[in-house]
This record gives sequence, C-alpha cells and structure tokens, in this order.
Amino acid sequence: MMTDRKWPQSEEKKRYLYVTEQKKWRICVYIRLSKEDTREISRQEKNELQIKSESIKNQKSILTTWIGEYFKAGTYDILDFFEDDGMTGTDDEREGFRRMLKALEKGEGNCVVVKNLSRAFRNYADQGYYLEEYFPSRNIRFISTMDSFIDTYKDKEAVYNLDIPMYGVLNDRFAASTSRAVRRTFDDKRAKGKFIGAFPPWGFLKDPADKNHLILDPDTAPVKVQMKDWLLYEGISLNGVARRLNAMGIPNPAEYKRRKGWKYANPHVQDNNGLWSGKSVKEVMLNLMNAGHMVQGKQRVVSYKIHDKISVPKEEWYIVENTHEPTFSQEEFQALCILLKRNTRMTNSSARVHKFAGLIRCGCCKKAMHRSHGKGRVYFKCRTNSMGAENACRVKSIRQDRLERAVLAAIQAQIWLTDFPSAAEVLKKPEAKQRLLEWKKLLACKERERKKIQNISDSLYGSWKTGKLSWEEYRRMKARYEKEAEQAEEALEKIKEEINCLDETGEEKNALLEEFLKNRNITVLTRAVLLAFVDVIYVYENNEIDIHFKIQDELSGNGELRSGDAPN
Repeated sequence: MMTDRKWPQSEEKKRYLYVTEQKKWRICVYIRLSKEDTREISRQEKNELQIKSESIKNQKSILTTWIGEYFKAGTYDILDFFEDDGMTGTDDEREGFRRMLKALEKGEGNCVVVKNLSRAFRNYADQGYYLEEYFPSRNIRFISTMDSFIDTYKDKEAVYNLDIPMYGVLNDRFAASTSRAVRRTFDDKRAKGKFIGAFPPWGFLKDPADKNHLILDPDTAPVKVQMKDWLLYEGISLNGVARRLNAMGIPNPAEYKRRKGWKYANPHVQDNNGLWSGKSVKEVMLNLMNAGHMVQGKQRVVSYKIHDKISVPKEEWYIVENTHEPTFSQEEFQALCILLKRNTRMTNSSARVHKFAGLIRCGCCKKAMHRSHGKGRVYFKCRTNSMGAENACRVKSIRQDRLERAVLAAIQAQIWLTDFPSAAEVLKKPEAKQRLLEWKKLLACKERERKKIQNISDSLYGSWKTGKLSWEEYRRMKARYEKEAEQAEEALEKIKEEINCLDETGEEKNALLEEFLKNRNITVLTRAVLLAFVDVIYVYENNEIDIHFKIQDELSGNGELRSGDAPN
C-alpha cells in the first residue's frame, strides 16, 4: 500500500519540511485506471462501471491521505483530480492528462502527484521527455509515491537514477506484451465470428445471454426494414428516406446510442442534433451485418504507442457468415447493394427516385443516360453525344414512353418463354400483418416517450412551488419540455400516416403478386418490378435496346434479351 512507504530519515525529513514551508504548492493529482485494470475488475465483479468508479474513488482517497501526511498543513492546496478511466498509458493523448497539462501551462498548478510512474507513463520515451524536459523547464514538482519514490523538488537528480529509466523500460515492455496478447485474443474471437465491439451496429443489440452474440433490436430493426422497403420498392431516394426518419422523430445511430445512456463518442460524427442524412442512411443499409454475417477488423491502430486508426484492406477483414439473425434476406441485401451503388440522383423535390434511375446506359459509351424534357415529352439522352465531340456516340436519345413499353413487353415475354419459379419470390414482401405489428410497436414506444415527457413537464410546477427550482429554471425547463412534447406529437402523427400508408401499399403489392401468380404476367411497370427483374438496360442507335436480366440461372440463354426497335 502507498501508506507503507518508508519515510526519509528524520533529519532529512525535517530539513525538507522546512524548505517546503517557504512555498505554496498547488497540487494536480493524476489518476489513471487502465484497460487491464478494468478487465481484471470485471472478472471479479458483475457491475463493472460501479467497480471502475470505486477504484477511482479508492485512488483518490489513498492519494489524498498520503498528501495530507507528506505535506505540512497550510503549505498546499489540491487544485484538482485529473482522471482517465479505462485509458492506456502508452501515449499522452488522454483527456484527463491533457487537461492537467493545460492547467500546468496556465500556471494554475505547480506540482503533480501520481500513484506510480506507470499511472502516468507506459511509454519509455514519454517518461523521459516529461521527467527530464517538460516538468523541469516549467519548474513543476513531480512526485511518484510508490515503486521507485521520486520527488523532484527534494532531489532534482532523482529522475536520472538508474532505476528510473529501468522502470520506464519495464513499463513500456509490459504495455507492448499486453497489447500483443490482447490483439491475439481479439483476433481469435473475430475469426470465430464473435462480436467484440463496444457498441453493436444500429439495429442490433448484444445478446444478454452472450455479449459476443448479436440479436435484433426490437426498437430499431423494424425501422431498418421500413427503410429498405422505401428504397427498394417505393423508389424513395437516400435523402428522402432521411427526411422521413427526421419527420418521424427517429434519432440517427449516434444519437440513439447517447439516448440509451451508452458512453459513445465518435470524433468523426458531426453534431447535427441527431438528424439523419443521405450518407448515414447509406452507411446503415450497406452494412453486411444486415445479411446476418459478422464483419470486423475494418480498422486497426498503428501500434500500441500510436493509437491513430488506419483502414484495413477488405481482403484482410474478418468476415464470418451466418452468425446472427439477419435484418434482410440475402436477395434483398444484394439488391440494396446494387441499387445504392448506382447513380440515382433525384430529378425533382419529391424525394422519389425515377423508376429507371441507375438502370439505363448508352450501349456505345456504357455511361448513364440522363433524363430531360422537350416538347411535352420525356427523353433519356447520352451525355457524350450531346457534348458534340468528334468521336461522340451515335446514340442520341430515346423517348421514355417508348422505352417503358419495350421493357414491359420484354419482361412479359421473358416470363412466358421461360420457367421462372423464383420470380414470385423476388416480388414477395413480408406479410403486411407482421410489418404493421412492428410499426405499431414503434408507435407504442413513441407514445410512452410522449407520456414520460408530459409527466416531467407536469411535475415542474410542483418543484418550483416547493423551492426545488428557481423561477428562471422552471420557465426554461417548461419551455424545453413543451417543445419536446410538441415534437413527439408530430412524430406520432407521421408514424400513424406511415401505418395507414403501409396498409394501402401492402394491398397494392399483394394485388400485384396475385396477378403474377394467377396469370404469370406483369401489367404495370414499376420501379419494384424493374429492380426485381432488370440488372441494366443498354440503348443503341435507332432505339434498339438490350436488357440484361438479374437472375440469369433462372432464364434461358445468358440472361439477356435483345429487342428490335422500341415500339412507337
């Protein structure tokens, strides 16, 4: 224990106390609880967060007692306790440590006290720099209470003793050895498909029975399913999906983690008040874990000393298939990947992607054709041709109405000419009742949230009357919760609208499926039909089109259908 440290000889102690009486010490107490400490503690106790907190409390108590015994009363003040909970000591990029340095540089503190050298440094180079350069150049007194005792005010040469750099080397090597062991353990778990992240991806939770296994989050997984339907079957754009989610009051993944009370911090995530963007929608939907496969090891730190993260090539990722329940079917996930990697910009403010978006290309240059209007008609044009280059494509344009008739006829012909047993499965959607049930669960969750906000708002008046809140605090909090209640009410209305819309679209899609099963035919060309059947459409000169169908194994030939001129 720190209190068992042997004091200097009595005469030396008296001389030291006499010297320290002449100066007022403003002490910065630095405390660090390492990751290794927390792992060891968590093996012993169930409540890890509480134990980590208690360990910090114990260090505070012991160091406070030690300082009270070591310093003469009236010669010191404890400026503050600077803490890093669960942080490595192999670099100095620690929040508590950096805050302490700022206090020292401002002249607020002139003494640093640590439990031992390893609490402050597990990096030999850092230890040498701070003990031999940084602290002396600023006249900062440094005290390490255990192991090789140091007090640079009492003995300025103590930091040059042979045992001090030896402790630094040992601490450094210990950190390196521990880092290698931890990496091996983590890599072994990754290879077995065990989840080792601190936070599960949005839409999943850690299984209470096995923290290395993921289960679907009942609050967010249904939302993700609805996002998939908007994109795949309704032709809504990424930004359109983001706007719908924001209107419904559904927080983005970062804000959701914070609301759950998780200690989540990501410096690369912008503080946008929990709002979704097209980019965040795309990142969520393209996560391979939605298909039930574990994906880890996308990034790694440079070394045990340099904690900057670098991207890892995809071929080095740890991907283990079928480790947890998927959010989407494999076919739906593949369709999403193809769709979201296409160029599907919106042509108006409706937030709805055009049915041919990302599907139609020039047969000559193979580039996407753009949609334009002229003389009351809609056309798809080749940009290369319109630029008038010397070697421009010979494909000029094709009318949208003619293209639609040609593609619909080709799909109808392909269905009749080939055995296509999986076409119905491609078009099938989850049962409407199940999807309605999931959204009604979300509605109930939002209603509970609104009720909770209302109860808090109603209780504020009583808190003001009893003196628990000042008038200003009451007014400020009342306004805040009234605004939150209003937002919750708006979100509820949006969710109710979606439920009503889900009823209607579910009936439409069932009618489409019933028509196909009954007549083996499709009579309406929608984006859902195009995405289910068509991979890409090439347009050549003279309005000749070449359709590449998706499921080639189910089609005769190689999955392509070459038609003549598009019908007039």
